[in-house]
Amino acid sequence: MNATTNTNPDRSERRLLIADDSRAWRARVRDLLQSRPDWEIVAEADDGQQAVLKTVELHPDVVILDIGMPLMSGIEAAGVIRQLSPPPRIVFLTANDDSEMRGAALAKGAGGYVIKANAATELLAAVEAVLQDKQLVNASLTGFDFGDPENERTARHHPQDKVSLIPLPNVDTSRRHEVGFYSDDRRFLDDMTHFISAAFKDGNAVIVVATESHRSSLLARLQAQGLDIGGAIEQGTYAAFDATDALATFMVDDALDPVRFMESFGNLIATAAKTATGDHRRVTFFGEGTNLLWQRGNVRAAIEDEILCNELTKTYDVDILCAYSVGDVEGGMETNLFQQVCAQHSTVYSR
Repeated sequence: MNATTNTNPDRSERRLLIADDSRAWRARVRDLLQSRPDWEIVAEADDGQQAVLKTVELHPDVVILDIGMPLMSGIEAAGVIRQLSPPPRIVFLTANDDSEMRGAALAKGAGGYVIKANAATELLAAVEAVLQDKQLVNASLTGFDFGDPENERTARHHPQDKVSLIPLPNVDTSRRHEVGFYSDDRRFLDDMTHFISAAFKDGNAVIVVATESHRSSLLARLQAQGLDIGGAIEQGTYAAFDATDALATFMVDDALDPVRFMESFGNLIATAAKTATGDHRRVTFFGEGTNLLWQRGNVRAAIEDEILCNELTKTYDVDILCAYSVGDVEGGMETNLFQQVCAQHSTVYSR
């Protein structure tokens, strides 16, 4: 094995361990991870038992586990590894896309679940997420619930694919500022429809800031589900705005004005909250204005927008979901800029 060991407690690097019974896959993962100079691969293991022993010996920050390994499966190994003090973060990298297996893996406390077919686009983001005590779940895991306040978040949107997601330690689950990266409009619209429908079921007011085509498509889909969107608009529980117009309210000479941003969206959220019928009068906010900023090449403003969205969640009872088109992320999903965007969110989804 080509691995190095660094036992210096003052190290600045993040230490990673790769466990997979395929030498070819370990090499592939190693190549991906070595693109980050601040990450050090301290060891590799070719079975679950070896993964546990090397974790005990070397104290890595992150253990990347395959599921189907000899002697001890990745899930069994994760159960042992999570008992260590302090426990390392765990990312599952597997070809297994079975819903029950995913649920079992995540129930072991893993912060990431990535299908091997998507490793090139999702593995680095998953490792980055768990290092920040956040969670990234593979695109195929559609059973997520943006609005469930319980610690065990169950897939209400897709009851045929129930999976429990266990929030990681230190994540403030009362504040949700989540992000989705979408490869096509169909997946984007599927998730937005589920997102908004769930919000209405919870009695939340809904604010949508999107492009004209997406607003029209969402409206048609919501009405097709039997939701009285016309009545919701009259009552003020559903408000949709053009993303370009919204940007114009707080962008000055291509720079984001934070005072205007907080006033514009703060007033919208406060007004919508008065119409909410749920016990907590929460507001569900979906926006793709940041994606428009990316399209324009204004990356700095996009990241500032995300930072200010975090401030909104601290000030108001609001759940925020941001959406990006994968093709609009400058340099792709393995860049530092992409990681900066992920760092501003409580949860990252890739579809």
